[in-house]
Amino acid sequence: MLSQQDMLARLNARRPNYSLDHDLYCDPGVLQHDLDNIFYKEWLFAIPACEIPKTGNFATLQVGAYPLVITRGADGMIRAFHNVCRHRGQRLCAKPTGSTPKLVCPYHQWTYDLDGKLLYARDMQEGFDPSQHGLKKVHCVDLGGMVFICLAEVPPPIADLAKVMSNYLAPSGLKKAKVAHSSTIVENGNWKLVIENNRECYHCGGSHPSLCRTYSDNPRMTAMEGPDSASPDILEHWKRCEAAGLPSRFINHPKMQWRLARIPLLNNAESYTMNTKAAVSKRMGDMPFNDAGSLLFFHYPNTWNHFLADHAIVFRVLPLSPTETEVTTKWLVPEDAVEGVDYDLQNLTEVWYNTNDEDRQVVEENQKGILSPAYEPGPYSTIQEEGVIQFVDWYCETMQDRLAPRPAMAAE
Repeated sequence: MLSQQDMLARLNARRPNYSLDHDLYCDPGVLQHDLDNIFYKEWLFAIPACEIPKTGNFATLQVGAYPLVITRGADGMIRAFHNVCRHRGQRLCAKPTGSTPKLVCPYHQWTYDLDGKLLYARDMQEGFDPSQHGLKKVHCVDLGGMVFICLAEVPPPIADLAKVMSNYLAPSGLKKAKVAHSSTIVENGNWKLVIENNRECYHCGGSHPSLCRTYSDNPRMTAMEGPDSASPDILEHWKRCEAAGLPSRFINHPKMQWRLARIPLLNNAESYTMNTKAAVSKRMGDMPFNDAGSLLFFHYPNTWNHFLADHAIVFRVLPLSPTETEVTTKWLVPEDAVEGVDYDLQNLTEVWYNTNDEDRQVVEENQKGILSPAYEPGPYSTIQEEGVIQFVDWYCETMQDRLAPRPAMAAE
């Protein structure tokens, strides 16, 4: 297992615009450093807010060693807690989703309100103070209908992203949507390989026949700083969308940790479907026309997303082991859309079911190759893999900053 010092040395010695070395994709010590310095410190996408629309609805997730539960209270607020009873540590909620008027520990029935307050603890001795034994809170924020959580004691600033998300996602009306379908798969590859695979379409033509019916694999279309100004198709798309009230221009974090970008689909396609037409007869929120393209949003370290006129697709990535990653996909549709009437579930999900499985195979074969003693880092294409370079740079710079020893404070 790589120590902190060893990992920092590998990062400092890496060759720019090349893939990472073997241990950075495979070593258990590296995974623990990734968890400690990224997944336990950054804002993570957890769930779409519409997954828990009513009082008492809850959803659970596991981030590394931490089981978490997200609830909607009687005041309508969404809150997150460590999913651990303050009595003897039992998990309160075992199911992925559910509904309950109170959070009741199944072991000894300690009972908590939806805001985390301890309401009932049977037969506790004199002097026991319930107010000191409420659930431990986790930072939680709803950004335009997407719920993010942060395990850090002091989370990174998020006000700039909150403002941008509120503006860009407003037309999609995510808070008036519902989850039509959810899929969770485990990819036998390191979480960084999963993100790298998503950040380029160099592989799309050879791997994704369903997706490439509607999604362009032209790298200029989704260049990290925005497409070439000479690209008339996307400039015209922006002009049309913005005139209809859809924010569209590429906007990003200064260090590219996140970005939003609205792009047209191929040949005026309306949605990610096999026939290129809308999968849902109703439109999301205030979307003005069917061929609005896709609003792309990524946020490192664990999410990428597509927001279309008729539905949205949100993705969550969580590491399970050095070479296993959980990928959860949720398809959102208007809350009043009726399955079998307004949409067919297979038609809605087919393209991304195919694409997710194809990506799983790619990532798993990538991981198998990297496990070989013959593997050595190879050069990225600066034309096709600009997004991968940017992600790897963000990862390495973040880890270098957090692993580097801090100078000792001078004694007064």
